[in-house]
Amino acid sequence: MKLSREEALHIALLARLGLTETELDRLREQLSNILENFEILQQVDTSDVLPTAQSIDLQNVMRVDQVAGSLSQGEVLDNAPKKDEDWFRVRAVLEG
Repeated sequence: MKLSREEALHIALLARLGLTETELDRLREQLSNILENFEILQQVDTSDVLPTAQSIDLQNVMRVDQVAGSLSQGEVLDNAPKKDEDWFRVRAVLEG
């Protein structure tokens, strides 16, 4: 499916892209190529493929939890750029 110049301009407008003529021609060509590839893919018979089928087997990639030591409150606060007694001091982001 070849896009017309007007269709490419409309798409660029929707995407709020300010394009030169060269960029517009390149966009039109690239989008036309993508749409042509989708037309080819629509010809593939997928009637026997379940909608949730995977091309590869899925496997869990999470590691086993391991207990490890952590920093004390003082060690953590020592790294804070600003602190107020036992608390981090941060700039207010909400009014009220």
